[in-house]
Amino acid sequence: MHQQGRNITLKHLFIDEAKFIGLKYYPHPTIDAIVSTLPSSTWSGKYSMHYIPNTKGNLDKIFQLFKGVAWVNSANFFNNRPANKSNAPIDIDFYRKREHPDNFRACPEEFLRKLEIRQYALNTAKTYITFFENFINHYASKSLDSIDENDVRNYLQSLVQQGRSHSYLNQAVNSIKFYFEIVMGMPNRFYDIERPRPVHQLPKVISKEEVTDMIQKTKNIKHRCIISLLYSAGLRRGELLKLKMEDIDGKRMLITVKGAKGNKDRVTILSPFVLKELRIYYKEYRPIMYLFEGPDKNQYSGESVVKIVKSAADRARIKKRVTPHMLRHSFATHLLEDGADLRYIQSLLGHSSSKTTEIYTQVTLNHVKEIRSPLDSLNLDINT
Repeated sequence: MHQQGRNITLKHLFIDEAKFIGLKYYPHPTIDAIVSTLPSSTWSGKYSMHYIPNTKGNLDKIFQLFKGVAWVNSANFFNNRPANKSNAPIDIDFYRKREHPDNFRACPEEFLRKLEIRQYALNTAKTYITFFENFINHYASKSLDSIDENDVRNYLQSLVQQGRSHSYLNQAVNSIKFYFEIVMGMPNRFYDIERPRPVHQLPKVISKEEVTDMIQKTKNIKHRCIISLLYSAGLRRGELLKLKMEDIDGKRMLITVKGAKGNKDRVTILSPFVLKELRIYYKEYRPIMYLFEGPDKNQYSGESVVKIVKSAADRARIKKRVTPHMLRHSFATHLLEDGADLRYIQSLLGHSSSKTTEIYTQVTLNHVKEIRSPLDSLNLDINT
């Protein structure tokens, strides 16, 4: 058993285009003595740790020498994250076949192949490719192997100076870490890169009366079904677009959402009103594959859904900018206000963590309706 308090954390280092094993630990005479015996042990002032060449023999030697002396923490050194469980293949051949400007640095083939092998969701794959290409073209004259933490930090600083959002910065970090940690097999290589401080924004919602106006003032049956489904089932825009006729279960009054965020399937509720509307819509439009299709019978576009929701909000004279996702937020908030259990709402929304769902408790009216403002307890008479 190793002595309490003695532990070494292994880190991936890349110095002068070569891989090394970094050993991070609090100074201790015994540990110092053993580290000094490791092959080509070198101190790095830049990383504040010793490092040795990254070979299987050296890795085995670390575990052998420190057995019973110190605990070797390799959680950030080995990549044990499983591939996504969905069997749905993604098609990103477009990125291989596309034409691009001269001197444009395209995403490496191993990056694309890893996205396919690990079966990332198509939208996630597109985001990673776009953001990583932005990054590598920022450093078009540098080899990928020579890019270090300072380069990443300087790039993120340039994005901040451009006024990029918190979400944009996080997506940039995710794409960079995907390449170096997943593709190149060096988990936590950029362990010192800080993410932007999280911004906690409350979900934006509209009232039940405003939802009613949006639906009632939409005369096109197809558009009305789209708005009604987004709200009544708490669907994301992408989930709505992937729905097929067989996903609508009129007997059990359920909707099956396949391959949702995180490649997870779930079921949500089917409103009797929406079912009635969908039957009218089906007789008129006769969709072939997807529940909602464009004129060419291909999958309906996300841009069209955004326009439909915006137009409906304009007709309802709603002053705030209404988006498809706002209808999902409103679905959850109104369920909570009506007394639905938070765990039930979590399941309908497909949230992995209850903490994600709990944010809706901050925008419900229930917790403020019964609170009386201290102003109302004052004996005010503005006429005196």
